[in-house]
Amino acid sequence: MAKTLVLYFSNTGNTKKVAEMLAQELGADLYRILPAKEYTAADLTWTNANCRANQEQKDEDSRPAYRGTLPDLTLYDQIIIGHPIWWGIPPKIIRTVLEDLDLTGKAVAAFATSGGSDYYDAQRAMEQWTGLRLPQGRILSSPFSIKNWLKTI
Repeated sequence: MAKTLVLYFSNTGNTKKVAEMLAQELGADLYRILPAKEYTAADLTWTNANCRANQEQKDEDSRPAYRGTLPDLTLYDQIIIGHPIWWGIPPKIIRTVLEDLDLTGKAVAAFATSGGSDYYDAQRAMEQWTGLRLPQGRILSSPFSIKNWLKTI
């Protein structure tokens, strides 16, 4: 039987809720990516051109650090990565994590939460960062959207 890990980053709790619903639906394990330095509300004030998130998202070389040790992926067949959408793409901490994971031989898919973005640019970023062709990711917000998306991956 395939074993699944839902690996996610959530700053406000929206992605956490969806990741938990997804894990419950799949009987999957959960792993929350925690930033080494927490994001404050001021760090995420997109109207401030100099806020931390703006600086990270605009900088191609940005690799925000995460806290702790990543899970052992040898235990899993499928990895589902969840993230919010920041400035059209996943937060750069996702890129940091992906660079430290060996996804060889894994079925990988990604989803996001967002207040208004689609998944187009995030899909391109996730495929670039993983080096994989991924099933189409989606913005998820409810048990209904989760069940529908799971039919496609």
